[in-house]
Amino acid sequence: MIIQNLKSNTEEWLRHRKLHHNASEASIMMSASANVTRNELLHQKATGLDREFSDWFQKNVLDNGHAVEAQARPIAEKIVGEDLFPVSATDDEGWLAASFDGQTMLEDINWECKQWNKEKAADVQAGKVPECDYWQVQHQLAVNPGSKTLYMVTDGTEENCVWLWVEPNQADIERLKAGWRQFEQDLASYVPTEKKSEAVGDKPDSLPALHIAVEGAVTTSNLPAFKEQALAMIASVKTDLKTDKDFADAAELVKAFKAGEDELESAKKRALSQTASIEELFRTVDDVKDKMRSKRLELNRMVTDQKEQRKTEIIVNAKEQLQAFISDIDVKQYLPGYDADFAGAIKGKKKLDAMQSALDDRLAQAKLDITAIADQVRDNLKQLDEHAADYKFLFNDFAAICQKPTDDFAAVVKARIADHKEAERQRLEAERERIRREEEAKDRRASEEREQAKARVQETVKAEGKKAAQVDSKPEPQADDQRPAMPSPNDMIQVVANHYNVSFQQAQAWLATIEFRVAA
Repeated sequence: MIIQNLKSNTEEWLRHRKLHHNASEASIMMSASANVTRNELLHQKATGLDREFSDWFQKNVLDNGHAVEAQARPIAEKIVGEDLFPVSATDDEGWLAASFDGQTMLEDINWECKQWNKEKAADVQAGKVPECDYWQVQHQLAVNPGSKTLYMVTDGTEENCVWLWVEPNQADIERLKAGWRQFEQDLASYVPTEKKSEAVGDKPDSLPALHIAVEGAVTTSNLPAFKEQALAMIASVKTDLKTDKDFADAAELVKAFKAGEDELESAKKRALSQTASIEELFRTVDDVKDKMRSKRLELNRMVTDQKEQRKTEIIVNAKEQLQAFISDIDVKQYLPGYDADFAGAIKGKKKLDAMQSALDDRLAQAKLDITAIADQVRDNLKQLDEHAADYKFLFNDFAAICQKPTDDFAAVVKARIADHKEAERQRLEAERERIRREEEAKDRRASEEREQAKARVQETVKAEGKKAAQVDSKPEPQADDQRPAMPSPNDMIQVVANHYNVSFQQAQAWLATIEFRVAA
């Protein structure tokens, strides 16, 4: 925070305010002010024209507010336990500015004092800052980070004094800053328009008072002149209504036509009271009356239908502006269909200018919402790049989870990667176990085969020994079918291997070098 040596309400102080985004304007910028619209603040900033306050407002609101603040300061200092000093300051970037009603010497506590108001007092007693002041307080906390604020509503007496402590809400401070950035963009493209006074319909020229006197016949009457003027009025009706002025003019004509119908009906009744029947008189009266009634009903329908059409047009225009804003966002593919509820924003409003202002406010809020969502998506995409670059296949549902708060999304990333690694570890462990079992089975089969071969060789050796003994003792020749079977080559190789305690392959190599000669 940078302290500014400025005295409140001086020319230097006013110039400083024009160059910065001020805490007192924050609620207006966030469309939370009941007294000033965001469009009015844009106009003021664009033209450099300050709001003009009436003498009554200056005396009863502004001056009285300073008096209440002076009376309440000792109460606040008693709560804080320290002296409070008025301070003007900017944030370290010199972007946001704030005038504090009071601040401690260590700058760790701020004081914001508001005049007594039953509605505000009720909010404070319910534990919340009134919406119209909330963004001002958070703006002050953004200017003086690390501090807290004593928010007070009072008339300067302890009897009517309620207060609460307000801590900085970092998410709302970021939203506030995004709001000021959007305000700067809107201000850069703002084109001041002539301020419109409230539309008041022009009353048409009054129809002449109709007088008819009859004595068996019409003696005097200005009905022809009345008819001519009435038909001229009907013919002059504007049917393409666009502005509040057009609708107000139409409303006045509706009233005039109704008055004309009533006057004709009254004249007819007066004439009937004087004579039985004068056909031409009544035909003229009925004709003019019917024409006026027909045009009145038509115009009344036009007022209703075309005002509804204009409402639809400005709503569609707001939706198109929002869609154009979204189309320029780099992560728009991850943004859902956003419902700004433009129709709800103008509910209950009668004037087109009021509707347009409400839609502009809602559009600005929608842009802030979309910007916040887009920033969150970008943060989460950055997390994926930094912490899950090799595991993005685990986040094919990113569109469904991309708007999670940063901490929640980080927890999802960590959990999924940990689960994947554990599953992979278990898979590799299972694979190694399978290979180990297969090797064991293979070794077991090879061992069994060697034992079987050894047994066969031993049987062969034993049989050959018996045969040699029989040859030496010259036994009687035996029949071929009684001689032992010839051992296989593998059996003979295995006998040599076992005898000399070498490998099967070594024994095979030795035997391959022997030249066998058939005995004579």
